[in-house]
Amino acid sequence: MNRKLKLIWDFRGPASQKTAEHHCIHLKEFSEIEKLHYHQIDFSILSEMHTIAFIIVDEINMKIYRDALKPHRGQLA
Repeated sequence: MNRKLKLIWDFRGPASQKTAEHHCIHLKEFSEIEKLHYHQIDFSILSEMHTIAFIIVDEINMKIYRDALKPHRGQLA
């Protein structure tokens, strides 16, 4: 069984939501160009000044995403 991992990028400040939304576009573009599978790409507003963008991937693909996109952190999905 392959575990799912959530790779996370943190954005802070008054423009954090717009930045995270835009980052999701780039995550989708990268996945399409590299022909890599993912389960979900989205963003979550944690507070008025902190929004995260994330991608949920299979553990087998994690190193490709991690090395190319440099997420700030990750966790089990």
